[in-house]
Amino acid sequence: MNQARESDPAAEPKSDWYAVTTRSRHEKVVAEQLWQKKIECFLPLRDVLSKWKDRRKKVQFPLFPGYLFVNVQMRCRRVDILKVPSVASIVGLNGHPLPIPAEQVDSVKRLVFSTLPFDPYPYLVEGDRVEIIRGALKGLRGVLLEKKGRYRFILSVDLIQQAIACEVDSCDVEKIR
Repeated sequence: MNQARESDPAAEPKSDWYAVTTRSRHEKVVAEQLWQKKIECFLPLRDVLSKWKDRRKKVQFPLFPGYLFVNVQMRCRRVDILKVPSVASIVGLNGHPLPIPAEQVDSVKRLVFSTLPFDPYPYLVEGDRVEIIRGALKGLRGVLLEKKGRYRFILSVDLIQQAIACEVDSCDVEKIR
């Protein structure tokens, strides 16, 4: 029996989006268990064509490995989330969960549910130490100076306080962890 009822939005406490970290490769299991507990969650997935010796198959992988999003009133549901097996933590600062702006989650949803192709992309900011992972400069380490469709890669010689800059394709640069 499905009943719709109207409620006063001002009377209900506001729920926010939060990021939840999971054990490696447990995102789908955690999402299912959260739904069973009536906790709204969003696990962005992407289709990947996997190739085996005898066949090819489209497989769905998490867009952000190790993460999914929940939309809850945290003070009411925090313990319910943390009790789910394979949940590692709720992303926050000093043990306090921090909400994610709804616009950011809505933007990810909009892209994932569109027909446009998309791929994960490294989160890089100016000043990050990076390594070139492909091409003639593979293995070189330096600093990311700026991003304009291409990365400006700075190679420094510290002892003589000199540097060289070049542009490289964004897919050829990886942040050094």
